[in-house]
Amino acid sequence: MTGEALLSVRDLTAGYGAIQILWDVSLDVFPGEIVCVVGANGAGKSTLLNTLLGMIPAWSGSIAFAGADITRLPGPKRVAMGVGFAPEGRHLFYGLTVEDNLLMGAYQRPSDASVREDLDYVYSMFESVFRHKDRLAGNLSGGEQQMCAIGRALMARPKLLVIDELSLGLAPVIVDDLIRILSALREERGISILLVEQDVQVALDLSDRGYVVESGRVTLEDTSENLGCNGHVKAAYLGIV
Repeated sequence: MTGEALLSVRDLTAGYGAIQILWDVSLDVFPGEIVCVVGANGAGKSTLLNTLLGMIPAWSGSIAFAGADITRLPGPKRVAMGVGFAPEGRHLFYGLTVEDNLLMGAYQRPSDASVREDLDYVYSMFESVFRHKDRLAGNLSGGEQQMCAIGRALMARPKLLVIDELSLGLAPVIVDDLIRILSALREERGISILLVEQDVQVALDLSDRGYVVESGRVTLEDTSENLGCNGHVKAAYLGIV
């Protein structure tokens, strides 16, 4: 890719307590690009996300977003700069309606007509969410909850949408719908997407490029097409010998 990266991570190390999890991780996401980070459980994917989003501090290295150093910036300020997040497990407010959950994503924005416009856009992208906008979020199906979580992140008007485990617990037909919707978001709004996903085939089907993380290190980086043909990836993650 040419030009300046929207997200640029260099030599990132992080962990919990005295336990180091990430070791000199570097990656880039360019404007309008969909990038995946794949790996097994315990590889360090969630720690990477938590560090990128400001939930845990970086030990060393740097994180730049839209040309600004955000390595030490608090998480809410990263959201205000344009980093949206749909977490693993959805983490909706289950006692609130779907619409109230979506509006929570816009809590740092002024209450003006643009919020209503974005709400209407989210409803147009996720029709089943619109049909249930007055229901409690806790009464939605797993797929509808995932759509609501992504919609909530979109209400912050992100330049970069970060999604942790898009396909977790969802039927293949729902995952196919989500892949179609995310591709449309990129085309219609130019949103870059960073997808952290254990289902490697889903990740490669959606993304342009990918990184393989193993034991807290990036061990492979390539186009998604090339990763899908890589012998190690095929044997270790796709079950193809």
